[in-house]
Amino acid sequence: MSQNDSVSDGGFARRTILQAAGLSGVAGLAGCLNEATTTASAGDDADPPATDDGPTLPETGSPEVVDLDERGREVTLRSVHARHAAHPGRSLGGPVEMPVTWAFQADDGTPSVPGPVLRATEGDDLSITLDNTGGEMPHTLHFHGVSKSWKDDGVPSTTGITVMPGEEHTYQIGADVPGTHLYHCHFNTPMHMDMGMYGILRIDPEGYEEADVEQFMTLKDWDTRLSRSYGGADASYDVQDRRPDAFTINGRVAPYTLNPDHGSPVVVSEGDTVRLHLVNAGFMSHPMHTHNHRFRTVEKDGAPYPEVLQLPEDVVNVAPAERYTVEFAADADPGIYPMHCHKVDHVQNGGVYPGGMLTAIVYEEAMGTEVFADLMEKAEYEI
Repeated sequence: MSQNDSVSDGGFARRTILQAAGLSGVAGLAGCLNEATTTASAGDDADPPATDDGPTLPETGSPEVVDLDERGREVTLRSVHARHAAHPGRSLGGPVEMPVTWAFQADDGTPSVPGPVLRATEGDDLSITLDNTGGEMPHTLHFHGVSKSWKDDGVPSTTGITVMPGEEHTYQIGADVPGTHLYHCHFNTPMHMDMGMYGILRIDPEGYEEADVEQFMTLKDWDTRLSRSYGGADASYDVQDRRPDAFTINGRVAPYTLNPDHGSPVVVSEGDTVRLHLVNAGFMSHPMHTHNHRFRTVEKDGAPYPEVLQLPEDVVNVAPAERYTVEFAADADPGIYPMHCHKVDHVQNGGVYPGGMLTAIVYEEAMGTEVFADLMEKAEYEI
């Protein structure tokens, strides 16, 4: 460290679609989905990604949920150069690719964009080590919402601490504010977040009871010219002239968001209680809309909403860095219902609609339909 003068079952697991594929199908997104594809990247070093003559970068995986209670309330994060496929297929404007990202990896886990969900119960402090011994760029970690000492705030210019290449630093982070929080690199923040260095910190209150279905969703708008320039493409990135061209949920764009293994469909049975933790790691606001389901906002930025404010609604506008937790009952006619950003130009891939920041609430009872089978084909998922 250098001184200078920043998904119940993990939230990403979902009920086995293969089981339901004994029924096999999901019904309702049909009119909303017809062609798209995406690919992504990863990375952490300063050098551009591998070319045809160089080594192949690893592929990112889906964000893992890291149970810090089971790990002695400590974890080591590092960033890894990796390829990230937001949508690897050729449907609906695909593929969408980020040839190089700087993906966070927890201990020996799989690097991912967004980074792993760090989950703990409120109580003793967390020890989170940023290991930059194998890196080539300075980094830091900044955690929203929870308490920490001045030196562990993660902002180089105001703390005097930067984790330089070849160094590591352990952040002592308070687990004193239950709720859903954001973490990210705070060195050259616009660039490093646009390379994928962000994730979720979840602090559960003591006695927390999970919903029937509980998932984490990180929203992000991307100017992929930055990643492509690191990948050797003839592209130039200027943060003063940022032009977002990819809009992701948990790092994926539709239709890949519907892939049960790599995306984030909200798979429910009729009567389930559903709890979604929404986090915006992007630069733009994203008004998220649910079809045929009205939800209540129960928490914002770690603060529980009083019951009198929990009005039924179907759009919540998530500004940059905001975190909302919403709940609803799966009480609609069983089918497939889109959930998407209602800035509808964010629901496309390179001008092809639909795509982008779109997933769906998928009832198991609807998984035997041709509509579902068609969606799974577009999402690169074999039933």
